[in-house]
Amino acid sequence: MPRASAFIAFTAAAVLTLGLAGCSSSPAADSADAASGDFTPITIEHAFGETVIDAKPERVATVNWANQEVPLALGVVPVGMAAATWGDDDDDGMLPWVKAKLDELDAETPVLFDETDGIDFEAVADTNPDVILAAYSGLTQEDYDTLSAIAPVVAYPENAWGTSWRDMISQNAAGLGMVAEGDDLIAELETEIADTAAKYPSLEGKTVMFLTHVDEADLSEVSFYTTHDTRTMFFDDLGMVSAPSIVKASATTDLYSLTQSAEQADAFNDVDVIVTYGGADLVATLEGDPLLSQIPAVANKSIVNLSGDGPMGTAANPTPLSISYILDDYAALLAAAADNAK
Repeated sequence: MPRASAFIAFTAAAVLTLGLAGCSSSPAADSADAASGDFTPITIEHAFGETVIDAKPERVATVNWANQEVPLALGVVPVGMAAATWGDDDDDGMLPWVKAKLDELDAETPVLFDETDGIDFEAVADTNPDVILAAYSGLTQEDYDTLSAIAPVVAYPENAWGTSWRDMISQNAAGLGMVAEGDDLIAELETEIADTAAKYPSLEGKTVMFLTHVDEADLSEVSFYTTHDTRTMFFDDLGMVSAPSIVKASATTDLYSLTQSAEQADAFNDVDVIVTYGGADLVATLEGDPLLSQIPAVANKSIVNLSGDGPMGTAANPTPLSISYILDDYAALLAAAADNAK
């Protein structure tokens, strides 16, 4: 595994022992905590089994996308977190809402893990964490086992890269020993989202699909996010609904994206609004295509083009800190497209 073969060889014998320690509580520790009344052990179920947090973590590491936003939103600064490689507009390894939160907390930048070639297990281990948060991630069993040799791991509930922003908060907050605080954060964001959506009534009930990055040089295929993807889930929060064609296609898979031939574009004749990433000429390209131009959202110019990997496009994948950062602007773009729908 990239950059970690020596570390894995060293820790392989410890995986079983420490992995089990992350999935069971110590009676002696439980008794001490219960007697002191300081902490009640928390059991977190996830795709690889369950993890028990026996004591409130003091050193928190996070891996993969956005998990650091949960502790930061709750006032806890991680000792290490994954560097941002997408949407980082100033190349400092952090998304703007993460940097803003660190500034608000008057905190130094945590160790940034380079995950270009996968999780840097050695770097994670060097931060000596008490817990590793990965509720929104693509961990494999091997990743989970290797991380569990370092510290207890909070993994995703069911599907890789399929954790909603609510579950990301609740899972990771539990790993911090901050269940109630996580619930409060979810409630605050739900109120903010509902208040914002109420300002844009044209969103209510509009059908939508989210195209993945479109190759303007080859429109023979259409790729889109399924209802299992967090970008698509967020439409529901705003009062929109996934088009029935997307719901039907999503029912056949657990994957977060699918691809089908543009010759079947008529399957998307129930789409009022399209959201996508693309270049400045994307809309004109779609309108000029004899097949894709038949999709109602294209014909009506009901397209939200998030144009590449800038902060707005990045934040369309909702996370605890990005939601507030772009919510009103994103809802306004969606509403403008919805207003064109017929």
